[in-house]
Amino acid sequence: MKRQFWTAAVQSKWGAFTLVEMLISIVVLALLILLVTQVVNTAATVVRPANKHIDTDTQARGILDRMAIDLGRMLKRTDVDYYIKQPVKYNGHGNGHGYGKKLQTGQQGSDQIAFFNQVPGYYPSTGSQSPLSLVGYRVNEDSTSSSYLKLERMGKGLLWNGVNTSNQPPNNQNFTSPIVFLPLLIKDRWPAAADGSTEVNADYEVIGPQVFRFEYYYLLKNGSVTDVPWDRTARPTQTTITTPVSIGLIDVQAIAVAIAVIDPASRSLIPPASLSDLASDMVDFTTAPGRGVGGAKKIGDMENYWNGVLFGDATQTPPLPGVVNTGQTSTGSQVPPAAASAIRIYNRYFDLRNF
Repeated sequence: MKRQFWTAAVQSKWGAFTLVEMLISIVVLALLILLVTQVVNTAATVVRPANKHIDTDTQARGILDRMAIDLGRMLKRTDVDYYIKQPVKYNGHGNGHGYGKKLQTGQQGSDQIAFFNQVPGYYPSTGSQSPLSLVGYRVNEDSTSSSYLKLERMGKGLLWNGVNTSNQPPNNQNFTSPIVFLPLLIKDRWPAAADGSTEVNADYEVIGPQVFRFEYYYLLKNGSVTDVPWDRTARPTQTTITTPVSIGLIDVQAIAVAIAVIDPASRSLIPPASLSDLASDMVDFTTAPGRGVGGAKKIGDMENYWNGVLFGDATQTPPLPGVVNTGQTSTGSQVPPAAASAIRIYNRYFDLRNF
């Protein structure tokens, strides 16, 4: 039997997208792109400040750790001199610190400190080296210097033996001296460590390139926080740590250090003159609320005041936290709020009794 096969032609119809479907697809794709863009922008907004804070945190931690070593090995004796904050003597109002908000001509904006120490330093090529050195910290305030508004540290090695005591110009800055005790003073032997933050001296090196404000004060053994390094109730006649008697730091339990740090990217947005004005708006401890005269000053008051300058309105007196930042200092200098918000304030107490 002969079979017959029939082949049926199968026809397929290929349909195309309609205009409406195309439009819907484009809209959905655009929404997806917009959503992804928003997510990326939000992530960048969160990550960017975080990276800035990592930069400032890293630098602050290194600086404060270095200070902990230096203060921990401070030569705490009553027969040696200290260049520290106190009511009278040396420059201006006490040892090289200003009168508070709005830096005046001839004043320093940040504090300066120098003391003898049991850490290695840079020694001259001749003489018998000792295990002692002179350590100092300052913010360079010479506007012509490459270190302008940067934290510097001095580590000048001392000698055991006597050396040439003749003065060497300029300003005795090359003066080499053995270990000295009272009545010889730091300011007479090493002017750059005491007589100003604009003195040129090779013994200073930049340790905090993003630190533009440096302030310190004292926590006394009687529990008060003050800018005077002794108990004024117990020592009403004391005017300096060496007058009328040398007391050193026997009344000081801890030295508190506050620094303001800005990340490199934000610093590039602020002109140096404006950054100086901003630092000037961060009041000196002596004019911060409470200051320990006539009542106990609360720990952190000054740092909170500094934050008010950064995140509030610097034109207010005092600056009010929570007020919208106008982007200006009290003198009208421009400081972008985004850059000001990247500045962070750090504080640490160094307990001298435990070192």
